[in-house]
Amino acid sequence: MSKINAIITGIGGYVPDYVLTNDELSRMVDTNDEWIMTRVGIKERRILTEEGLGTSYMARKAAKQLMKKTGADPDSIDALIVTTSTADYKFPSTASIVLGKLGLKNAYAFDFWAACCGFLYALDQAAMMIQSGRYKRIIVIGADKMSSVVDYKDRQTCPLFGDGAAAVMVEATEEQDIGCIDAYFRTDGKGLPFLHLKAGGSVCPPSHFTVDHRLHYLYQEGRTVFRYAVTNMSDDCALIAERNHLDKTNIDWVVPHQANMRIIEAVAKRLELPMEQVMVNIEHLGNTSAATIPLALWENEERLRKGDNLILTAFGAGFVHGASYLKWAYDGK
Repeated sequence: MSKINAIITGIGGYVPDYVLTNDELSRMVDTNDEWIMTRVGIKERRILTEEGLGTSYMARKAAKQLMKKTGADPDSIDALIVTTSTADYKFPSTASIVLGKLGLKNAYAFDFWAACCGFLYALDQAAMMIQSGRYKRIIVIGADKMSSVVDYKDRQTCPLFGDGAAAVMVEATEEQDIGCIDAYFRTDGKGLPFLHLKAGGSVCPPSHFTVDHRLHYLYQEGRTVFRYAVTNMSDDCALIAERNHLDKTNIDWVVPHQANMRIIEAVAKRLELPMEQVMVNIEHLGNTSAATIPLALWENEERLRKGDNLILTAFGAGFVHGASYLKWAYDGK
């Protein structure tokens, strides 16, 4: 019997219509376009402003586009995974809400939490589920409404984040030498003090005190996170490249988490690749957490060709980090 592998067969995406520019941010906090562009490379970001809409809305929009593009029969979907740090509710899962809205009758759904590494980790889980032979078709969605946890009085963090979602179809194949080839993931465990959301969990439940002291917003020590991200993303890419005999001559694309332009450039430099081979959308979308990598694939789908070698890499709260090697399965055009 031929070995079963997992391939991505399609991508769908969604970003909100509202564009929050650096000029508008400069009227909210003490910042300016030059300061933001110099430090992180973000010009604008998309924000979901409609009242009553959360992460599941964007995830559903991305998944609907994906299913339309691929022509997938809803009854053929075996599972749906949503990876997010901004779930609609503490429970039920955001994935269960998306599944219900999509009308999937033969699938089960669950949320996967791994911060900005969520898409890489969830994709790997889906690949292993496919490789087990028990599942044939799985939807993986990276989605975050980061504006819901951003303090727009904090000039250090509010320029960084945006909202968005993207979904991929992961399917079984017996074709050799394409699909999800390798992955390297690690969790440092030292990241809690440097990147977290202080209140709202079981350690610090919501109260008048937590609201009054603005503890329900994202907290980040930028310099520390930057240093760890540069080191780990670069090292992880180098490791994946070395053990799969990849180098600047045969790597077609690097798809990094979009947290900071300087981090992205450091990863490219480590692999000795020109920026033309690095997927970048941070300037117009900002950091959409679990959605950054699939959104980059979505925006660049037409440029991909069957057999392209892709290295995906991310770093996030926890600290979680890692890299994946994909051999792309279809011509984007």
